[in-house]
Amino acid sequence: MTLAAYREKMRELPLVSLFCSCILPEPKEKPSKKTHQGVVDLNLCIIKDMEVIELNKRASGQAFEVILRPPSFDGQREFHPTIPPRRDPSLEEIQKKLDAAEERRKCQEAELLKHLAEKREHEREVAQKAIDEQNNFIKMAKEKLEQRMEINKENREAHIAAMLERLQEKDKHAEEVP
Repeated sequence: MTLAAYREKMRELPLVSLFCSCILPEPKEKPSKKTHQGVVDLNLCIIKDMEVIELNKRASGQAFEVILRPPSFDGQREFHPTIPPRRDPSLEEIQKKLDAAEERRKCQEAELLKHLAEKREHEREVAQKAIDEQNNFIKMAKEKLEQRMEINKENREAHIAAMLERLQEKDKHAEEVP
């Protein structure tokens, strides 16, 4: 495998290309030790925190083994970010913060009371509407019932009048027939 083909293969592997610092966008001229027929010995490609080893070639393609090591610091001291020292707040700052907190509490309480008042008003409106609808239903039901009762009364009176008339006709007819 040539060095250019190896670099192309390494660029295809995103994880390896992130960690591998030996792959540069512009190729550097490095002398490479070639073994058989233009193949580069990849076992020499040892990077500080990573090692890439070529495994045996297979019919399906080329295989690589990437070994990552924990980072070494080479005598440099480890970076420990220091937290800046906390300054003591003054009495005025504390009082300002307390006043601001009290103001926020008052605003929240006022908003909560306003919200509860709106909710109660809505509940009253809904209850009033339900009462009005119920009263309207009762009124309409009474009117319908009174209409039916009036119609039934008229029908009954008409029926009674018709029966009396027939009875009178029968009486007349009975008197005429000896």
